[in-house]
Amino acid sequence: MSLKIGDTAPDFSAKTTQGNIHFYDWLGDKWAILYSHPADFTPICTTELGRTAQLKEEFEKRDTKVLAISVDDIDSHQNWVKDINQTQNTKVEFPIIADTDQEISRLYAMIHDNVSTSVTVRSVYFIGPDKRIKANITYPASTGRNFTEILRVLDSLKLTAEYSVGTPADWVDGQDVIISTSIKNEEIAARFPKGHQSINSYLRYTPQPNR
Repeated sequence: MSLKIGDTAPDFSAKTTQGNIHFYDWLGDKWAILYSHPADFTPICTTELGRTAQLKEEFEKRDTKVLAISVDDIDSHQNWVKDINQTQNTKVEFPIIADTDQEISRLYAMIHDNVSTSVTVRSVYFIGPDKRIKANITYPASTGRNFTEILRVLDSLKLTAEYSVGTPADWVDGQDVIISTSIKNEEIAARFPKGHQSINSYLRYTPQPNR
């Protein structure tokens, strides 16, 4: 199964370090980051889960819940969390799924058999309140994720879901955005009262609407 942007994120029930969850119920009307790590007690994953815990307030500001997953069991997860908290000077409080039968990992195409038939790659799914996949990023096991980029993508997704704009290359929260080509020139003043700059007929900038 290959999940694409716009697809409905598969529902599931799972055992996690925070107790049993039913994904849709757990998600509610929030945004979610669902991401996989290859294995417990591995160095790169330790830094990633630690960084996620350190960014707790940033995810909360964005009304976003975080859920991690690997094919290791709950006891392994719980023991590893102690290492993460100690080595990364943080406290992991988000759930980590124990997917020992690989059911959820394969449901989300997190296991790439040409790389490994038993462990997940570093997949990241951005899931909206409508339970649809809004974006996904996949890294090989050897490359740690850039959480500045994950937050940037999340900011862009939330902004563009609400307004008829797109975000240009290297955009970060607070910078000008691009007005959608579906908006006619005569509609811009009413839709974007902060003003705009037209570079040409299709490239039109406006200050970020929710700032």
